[in-house]
Amino acid sequence: MVWEVVPYPARVTALGETGRDQPSEVTSPLARKRGGPQRIPISEPLDAVDESPWAHVPESDRRHALGDIVKKIQARGPGKESPVFVNEPKASAVLIALYEDAGEVFVILTRRDWNLRSHAGEVSFPGGRTDPGETPDQAALREAHEEIGLDPTTALIVGELDHRWTLSSASYIVPKVAILPGRPTNLKPNPGEVDGILYVSLDELTSEGVHRSERWVRPQLTVDINFFELFGDTVWGATAGILRQLLCLSLGVFEPVQIAIPTGLS
Repeated sequence: MVWEVVPYPARVTALGETGRDQPSEVTSPLARKRGGPQRIPISEPLDAVDESPWAHVPESDRRHALGDIVKKIQARGPGKESPVFVNEPKASAVLIALYEDAGEVFVILTRRDWNLRSHAGEVSFPGGRTDPGETPDQAALREAHEEIGLDPTTALIVGELDHRWTLSSASYIVPKVAILPGRPTNLKPNPGEVDGILYVSLDELTSEGVHRSERWVRPQLTVDINFFELFGDTVWGATAGILRQLLCLSLGVFEPVQIAIPTGLS
């Protein structure tokens, strides 16, 4: 099945070499609009899924504290393993790098280069394939250093979220959570691999109208897909699913189980 692509506006080019920074630093009128030029494949949605898990929490109470997040992650222990529906999944790890700045908690994301063969322009965590003999911790730190120049000695890994399996790339992802002493000042995207570095506030992610989810029907899978509409970018897929779990954990709200039903996969 060949997927069509949703037409998006021309890519925002007024943001400088490293792409969108914090919302307060965005000056382009186009970048101030929610959503971005990421290519979202058209599927066959059954319906919209339930509202965001934190919808019942007053927006004034959606506050995030880095110390509380660390305690909750450490208390829950290792992430839950995910069923794998392919014979040889690609072992991968991503780094969820968190830091506090001016009383807010931020997470570092990347926008993939637009000329890559796969997942071009998509927003993701720093990360990638695990090399032979590497642990997920080592792979996540190495990939973050290669992709954005993050000094691995400044990142303290405190735990992990639930593991993810992706259908499109047949990857088995272990999300590792790390804390940084503050906002990094010397990060730089690796040319040809990373188009931009995004510093995103968790407060922004839980703001009204930012998160949504849909139930998709694919030839071999029925699955719930999450979206976060940022200023100038759309986060979706596995990255959005990981962010959703992080935010539920941070706010202490129940995370409803989302559907991922394989049909006929080997």
